Amino acid sequence: MSTVVSDCFTIGSIVATKTCYNEEIEGEVLAFDPQTKMLILKCPSSSGNPKRHDVNIVNLSLVSDVQIKKEVTTVPEPPQSLNLHRLNTRVRNSIENKRRLVSALSACLDPEGQRLFLAIARVIDDVSWAGQSIRVYNEVTITPPYKVENVIGEQDSKPYNYIRKFVERHWKDYHDHAAASNSQQQ
Repeated sequence: MSTVVSDCFTIGSIVATKTCYNEEIEGEVLAFDPQTKMLILKCPSSSGNPKRHDVNIVNLSLVSDVQIKKEVTTVPEPPQSLNLHRLNTRVRNSIENKRRLVSALSACLDPEGQRLFLAIARVIDDVSWAGQSIRVYNEVTITPPYKVENVIGEQDSKPYNYIRKFVERHWKDYHDHAAASNSQQQ
């Protein structure tokens, strides 16, 4: 793969652009497609986190000014190869989880039950619907109206105590959030 991506840009060079909206974008060139005139720049994170970066895709057809701040003369390292098997597995798992959540949500019409189910499903994979009840770890059941007192299971077990605390915290957070929203609206 050639490191020179066009007559103007070298991978690793620092480029500053000014868009037609007067937005200035400065960053390191990751790639450039001369056919579509698309430039991909790695910029410092807008959140201020030094371990992260923003990636901007700039259409050079909509740019009023381009300046090369620093030209790279050394050959950059070739990009790391992708582990396609790992990526495919992640995609499959993600799709499977989304399908499971969609089918699970269609099983319950109660919005409070759905909200609690989603909160549990974000943390625990082994959660499902058993009729109108939420079943966790095949040991703990949460029946409507899905409050702390509706958690059923072996009271001395770790899963029961964990789910009971989880449900308690969920409803506390929900009521705190609802109270904050009501006070902001007034």
